Amino acid sequence: MNGIFKHMAAPGAEYRTDLPIPEVGPTDLLVRVHVAAICGTDQHIYHWNEYASTRVPVPMVFGHEFAGDVVAVGESVRSFRVGDRVATETHIPCGHCYQCMTGNQHNCEEMKIIGVHVPGAFSDYAVIPEACAWRFDDSLSYRHAAMLEPMGVAVHGVFSGEIALQKTVILGCGPIGVMAVGAAYAGGAAGVMAVDIFDDKLAMAKKLGASELVNTRRDNLVQRILAWTDGRGADVIIDYTGNVGLIEEAFGGLRKAGRFTMVGLPSKKLSLDLTNAVVYKEAHINGSTGRLMYQTWYQCEAILKSGAISLDDVIGGVYDMRDFERAFADIAAGHPGKMLFLTDYGKANGD
Repeated sequence: MNGIFKHMAAPGAEYRTDLPIPEVGPTDLLVRVHVAAICGTDQHIYHWNEYASTRVPVPMVFGHEFAGDVVAVGESVRSFRVGDRVATETHIPCGHCYQCMTGNQHNCEEMKIIGVHVPGAFSDYAVIPEACAWRFDDSLSYRHAAMLEPMGVAVHGVFSGEIALQKTVILGCGPIGVMAVGAAYAGGAAGVMAVDIFDDKLAMAKKLGASELVNTRRDNLVQRILAWTDGRGADVIIDYTGNVGLIEEAFGGLRKAGRFTMVGLPSKKLSLDLTNAVVYKEAHINGSTGRLMYQTWYQCEAILKSGAISLDDVIGGVYDMRDFERAFADIAAGHPGKMLFLTDYGKANGD
């Protein structure tokens, strides 16, 4: 089969036409990939930074956001059959740890990730565990289904606390951030403020429902939040950047007893005046990782089927998988939106 192969522990990758089709285990599905999407994790692997070098076994195919058709099932598979259209939950739960046994398998103590710890889906075919497959609604295209996994990160963060009738600030307008804007809008937020340093990304957020746009290169974030909320502060602030300086600043715009949700991954330690930013405010702080299996997936499909937002507004570019270098370069150059790959089968299918 064809695929993007991480062939060595160094920056870059190569497109191969001689990769073996992966074998199906007893509880696995073999999926013929139509569309795959580039995640921030894939960028770490492609550029081979510290995150990738300590987690990813090479050589292997990477990539984990995708949608396709089931073409073979293992002998113990009971919930799926050949021909099913599936997207993939990329967190592989062990099924027996405390987290898995108490309904938190998305945060399994022994979790592995498709395309990080085990081979992924920047290829014609991919093998996934039955536990990670999501049969997506017939109303969704393969392009939109390939984006359900990152959309789930956005939705889980938004709905990890009350959102209806809440004035909500979304920090960061990358693909997941703009989908979070859409989720907050669809969830009935009293207004959504989108924050970034790039105007084209803020313009994309506006299409997804943002009523206030803040470019922190020009605007004072806390002043803008306070002016928008009659001096009270935002009810909800959700970070999708991991930018330590921005997070520290944003706490100044959170109202007393407000919620601050952290989804982005900071690369260094956070410094907060806990007395004033948290204790005296009685701030509610929570972390959010991945997607609830499978509550978040139902929420994503409900949002899309409602017509409140369209994922077409999030797509930044569609590439032949052979053009992967250009796709990664466009992301590095700051182009907005989610970048998608089409396999040869996806192109032939008109995806």
